[in-house]
Amino acid sequence: MDLQPLWEALELSPVGDFIASSAWAFPTIESLHVIALVMVIGTVAIMDLRLLGLASKACAVTELSRETLPWTWGAFVVAAITGTLLFVSKAHIYVKDPWFVWKLGFLVLAGVNMGVFHIFTWRSVRKWDANCAIPLGGKIAGGLSLLFWVLVVFCGRLIGFTLGQYE
Repeated sequence: MDLQPLWEALELSPVGDFIASSAWAFPTIESLHVIALVMVIGTVAIMDLRLLGLASKACAVTELSRETLPWTWGAFVVAAITGTLLFVSKAHIYVKDPWFVWKLGFLVLAGVNMGVFHIFTWRSVRKWDANCAIPLGGKIAGGLSLLFWVLVVFCGRLIGFTLGQYE
């Protein structure tokens, strides 16, 4: 299935055309995207380091989650919106960049990891909430989460260096 006409239609849309042709829109949106991503990764890292037993040991896991999760989701929404806007401005180029594809793949893996953690490991959180004995599932989820988010940032950064080289 050839999606090239869809990518071109997105770019030629009023939004895509405005972002691509404006002197200030793309860099402004990109800056907001980076700020939001930093917030996502910072709050995720707080939880992941707690799950790994490396930080915030005096704080219950549920308390830390309650404090960080709204910030994580809010920042994620901003990152998703700004990322989509950036994509719309150069869709046909992004879809050919392997670093973009890898970034999306690692985002999906981070989401699956979070889902598996919440479906299985989080159910028993009351048993291990306040002590430092995080179950193996929690430690694995925290470690994988950190890895996937670092890879998202790595791939995202490489997009800036390679965009347009794979046309």
